[in-house]
Amino acid sequence: MAYYEQFIFSFISTVGFSVLFNVPKKSILYASLTGAFGWTIYIYTKEMTASPPFSIFIGAIIVASLGEVFARIDKKPVTTFVIPGIVPLVPGYGIYLSMVNLINQDFYNAAQFGTEAVFTGGAISVGIIVVASVAKILKAMKAKRRI
Repeated sequence: MAYYEQFIFSFISTVGFSVLFNVPKKSILYASLTGAFGWTIYIYTKEMTASPPFSIFIGAIIVASLGEVFARIDKKPVTTFVIPGIVPLVPGYGIYLSMVNLINQDFYNAAQFGTEAVFTGGAISVGIIVVASVAKILKAMKAKRRI
């Protein structure tokens, strides 16, 4: 599937989750752009590196960075943009496959899918934390310069 199709479908899915999470109507566009760019960068990076957790990490950094930018533009909390934007990256299918293989007593595949899902979830959290920490440090430096 082409990148523009990935972008459009992830944009639409993020619109749905934005509505589900009660994102203000004015902010739905920004939140959806955040999710669409994060997913598209994830797909591109996955094709270049063949490491899903690293690709998810890069996608999470993009989502968190855009969330910080859009929070400043729209004057809303960062979570308004990051929570719906990160949903396309969540490893739901990997967790599902892990549970199906556990039920079918295929422990090797269950462990494989489960481990990848855990690493993916960790990569998402680390990506968001890195960007939030850098944003906080930059904000503190900017406040210190004013004094």
